[in-house]
Amino acid sequence: MKKHLTVDDLARDPRFVRVDFQAQFNDPRNNGARPGAYGRDAADKADEGRSGRRGLARMTPDAPNAPDAARSLMHGIFVGEIQALEGAGRTCYDFDLGDGSDQVPYALKLDMARQCWDEARHCEISVKLSEWMGTEVGEFSESPFLFQAACNPDPVLRLTGVNRALEGLAIDVFNTMRDFGDKSGDPILEFCEDWMLADEVTHVKMGSDWLRRLTATDPERRARALEFQSVVDKLFSLGGGRGDEEDSPIRLARRFRQLAGFSDDEIDQIGEVSRQAREEAAARLAARAAS
Repeated sequence: MKKHLTVDDLARDPRFVRVDFQAQFNDPRNNGARPGAYGRDAADKADEGRSGRRGLARMTPDAPNAPDAARSLMHGIFVGEIQALEGAGRTCYDFDLGDGSDQVPYALKLDMARQCWDEARHCEISVKLSEWMGTEVGEFSESPFLFQAACNPDPVLRLTGVNRALEGLAIDVFNTMRDFGDKSGDPILEFCEDWMLADEVTHVKMGSDWLRRLTATDPERRARALEFQSVVDKLFSLGGGRGDEEDSPIRLARRFRQLAGFSDDEIDQIGEVSRQAREEAAARLAARAAS
């Protein structure tokens, strides 16, 4: 069996529709995110005028597009769970035992195997939730970026790119979806998201712990890994849609991130990355409007 797959090696059945993340991100219609994906009504537009926020709007049960937005986000969670399962499984298989840069300790493999078990369960839950919400596999597209981060040849960069950056985003998204289930009176959605959220905190905590253990005597390697994490965080800042502000479509789940091994400074930095992405998205819009 081949080790160290590329993103092009990722296999799917005919139900899945794959889109290139870079093309999707650079699509001027997306503004770094999908405008109006969570529904935009008059109140949302008024809020935008006050806050200067563009791109994703708050997902609220009374927004006209809320059902479609929730189903789209649920489908995105589902494909993310598949890729997280595949990424953790690759880390178990791709590296030999040991302590070198191209090797991983046995205990790390065990943690990744545990994560595979969790992600497989999340895939099942997400499929059933999607059916509950009225959608099916393939109704929305799949971007393979999470698996691309899991293809990094350095296991430490995999931990920061996947377990800390993208699983960290999952904490924020699951917390948002759980709150949406509560506000919309859907106890099934609320319970399932709460259940998966607890697992995601564990996955991020594993990434935080192993990052520190594997780079304890190599500060340069840790710096490279954190820089890679920052790049991934910026790409997935949702065009500035994730932050601490009250009107943020995806609120940073500070308490859960602290439990997962993030310091307050690191959480502040993620919020700052989102703010910068929002400013860059606004600048792109202004440039297009002027041209």
